[in-house]
Amino acid sequence: MMSDMYDATVVGGGPAGMFAAFYCGLNKLKVQLIEALPQFGGQLTALYPEKKIWDVAGLPGVKSADLVKKLEDQLQLVPVDKFTGEKVTDVVKEDDGTFKIVSGNRVSHSKAVIIALGNGAFKARPLALPGADEMTGKQIRYFVRHKEEFAGKRVAVLGGGNSALDNAQMLAPVAKEVDVIHRRDNFRGHKLVVDELRSTENVNLITPYLPREITLNGDGSVQLTLRKMHSNDEEQTLTVDYIIVNYGFTANNAALRDWSLDLASERNQLTVNTSMATNISGVYAIGDGVHYEGRTPLIATGFGEAPIAATAITKLLYPERTVSGHSSSLDLKKPN
Repeated sequence: MMSDMYDATVVGGGPAGMFAAFYCGLNKLKVQLIEALPQFGGQLTALYPEKKIWDVAGLPGVKSADLVKKLEDQLQLVPVDKFTGEKVTDVVKEDDGTFKIVSGNRVSHSKAVIIALGNGAFKARPLALPGADEMTGKQIRYFVRHKEEFAGKRVAVLGGGNSALDNAQMLAPVAKEVDVIHRRDNFRGHKLVVDELRSTENVNLITPYLPREITLNGDGSVQLTLRKMHSNDEEQTLTVDYIIVNYGFTANNAALRDWSLDLASERNQLTVNTSMATNISGVYAIGDGVHYEGRTPLIATGFGEAPIAATAITKLLYPERTVSGHSSSLDLKKPN
């Protein structure tokens, strides 16, 4: 047996992948966690470090960056080999049933694989107006990484989903004024957040309007012209310092198609059974990149799937082991 043979390889270092790696270590599996980005946390770290997360049990309203830090601290409690900035370019099933993992300039081997890639590569849907490209990264932003940057500024948030509402809620305490612009009267996000924003003094919900034109002013501000839906001539004009575009993302797992595995999928998501197993023996998948009846795309759901996959792998590889149904009696200590 090769010296670099792992029991389990977790591909994807977002929240679900981090928890899966922890649980594999908890089950005393030799495990490696591989993330393509320079840091763990997936979209939470890359896109929404300031965003509050509400679907994690016992941590209501935890900031994304704080949640990732807690997951990193948790990983320190068990042996996990961690690799960042390393994209997995191929997974090959060998004749003996193990897997060759090709990642970066490294080749490793694993008895089982957990795919935790979420929806794969993601790209924000752009603001399709003349002049938007020139302002992107300056007056036009697609993510809020540091809310202090918007302190005392006038901000327009475009969109009607949870991301738009969360950004408005996050910026309201620091911004001078926040205008949320949505093309429908009804928002798609949580009603409680909508109600809170309606009662926030420096927040304006402008509906049903759609951006029609943007003009860069000499002082660096932006004139934003809005057109009322189903109206030819009814318009509003705002002057803002920043525009936050929250029109959602396009995402795909095209990288998986380059792997030497014929993974079954539905709706561009990997098909799994109740053990989170794919159609290929030894390969499991968790998180928003998987499909089964009734799945809800929440971080909490991925957290629930992680121990299911880790336990299934433990039973597959070491059927003689007793896998505890709970971990409340453990006394884990962070190594020095």
